[in-house]
Amino acid sequence: MKFHLIHLGCQMNQSDAERIKAVLKGMGIAETDNEEEANILGIVSCSVRQKSIDRVYSKIEEWNARKDRSNLLTCVSGCILPADEPKFLKRFDLLFRIHEIAKLPDMIRQYGVVTPASLYITSQAQTNDPLGGFWKVEPDYSSPFEAYVPIQNGCDKFCTFCAVPYTRGREVSRPSDDILAEVERLIQRGVKSITLLGQNVNSYGLDKAGKEMTFAQLLRSVAELGRGRPPFWVYFTSPHPRDMSTQVLQTIAEHPVLAKQIHLPLQSGDDKVLIRMNRNHSMERYRELVHQIRHILPTATLFTDIIVGFSGETQEQFENTQKAMEEFQYNMAYIALYSPRPGAASSRWPDDVPQSVKKARLAQLTEVLRQSSGDYNREQVGKIFTVLVDGKDRKGQYLSARTEGKIPLRLLGPDELIGQFVQVRITKAADLSLEAELCEEGLRSVSPQLEAV
Repeated sequence: MKFHLIHLGCQMNQSDAERIKAVLKGMGIAETDNEEEANILGIVSCSVRQKSIDRVYSKIEEWNARKDRSNLLTCVSGCILPADEPKFLKRFDLLFRIHEIAKLPDMIRQYGVVTPASLYITSQAQTNDPLGGFWKVEPDYSSPFEAYVPIQNGCDKFCTFCAVPYTRGREVSRPSDDILAEVERLIQRGVKSITLLGQNVNSYGLDKAGKEMTFAQLLRSVAELGRGRPPFWVYFTSPHPRDMSTQVLQTIAEHPVLAKQIHLPLQSGDDKVLIRMNRNHSMERYRELVHQIRHILPTATLFTDIIVGFSGETQEQFENTQKAMEEFQYNMAYIALYSPRPGAASSRWPDDVPQSVKKARLAQLTEVLRQSSGDYNREQVGKIFTVLVDGKDRKGQYLSARTEGKIPLRLLGPDELIGQFVQVRITKAADLSLEAELCEEGLRSVSPQLEAV
């Protein structure tokens, strides 16, 4: 008995998939990378972009066509729009929400699938928490040196372009004791990079005000776990500008283990568009935050998210976004063409920016990004940094790595360095990446408490 699981979309979906895999493996079902070998085929769906939803429909049609010659069970979970749920129910054998993971073994057995283990979910996982024990499941981590730790699920912001409140529900903060226990286990395993995940991480604890930590307090508690321990970096994503506090930035500055990298979604550089997006902050507020970041965390890199071609976006409003990118000098920007998501408020509005215009605007912003990122990267040539080697590059000739600030780079070295911190000297710079060489001392264990890129 084997399973094959595909996850689409964000890091939160990857984290969800790791827990689903753990449940299936706990039932005695082996994982396979080969779909043709699998008896159970599953998808962790993403509703952020139409391309992901199209892939779900394409994949289930392919799988259902195989049922004439194979005994298969298909399932789907993840971010599922209300409009897609009845369609998925007709096509997949099983549909389950993340909070129903404790029921997954029974769902599979009730479908007539005989598994090697009669029961997986422990009594710990059958608690009455809002996610039905999901957070109690020990994940099957995808990497031995990198891990994602969910601290929150759902969203209360209701941005008009986003379907997350309808696919994941309202914000629920994971108990801090559970978060800290998972981080402690990861530290004991020697994990080098830990990312705290949530739709709006910096609103952590607001749903349990007075009963739970604030996000700044949680970061401090996580950092204190690292005292006297082998080095590692802690990241978080994604924060919302409305809830970003000075306390969070000061906490990062005070603790070397908290990586000096901030992802601060912009979405648009125009106040009127931000109002239509229901972002609940102005460009003035965003600008103040960037100034605080540059002052409190002078070595931090700055990443962002941007949507081009939002409903009603004029040329002038787009140009305001371009000016904002030029002003804030991002190291990385994830730029997406707007596409209406069923269920989100903006799906009722005209998608009135032509696709050709959206693509042209995306190309313009990409050039702005290349300029700001390239200028920054070229300033790093000759400097020495600690980096985390995370694999091989696409051609297999070089090792791939990243700085504390998540700037990607490549270098020559033995495969044994994968998963390790090493010291390197930057030798070349491209617009979006770096090239480096190992320092003489780079092969020995190093502390990452150096200047961040």
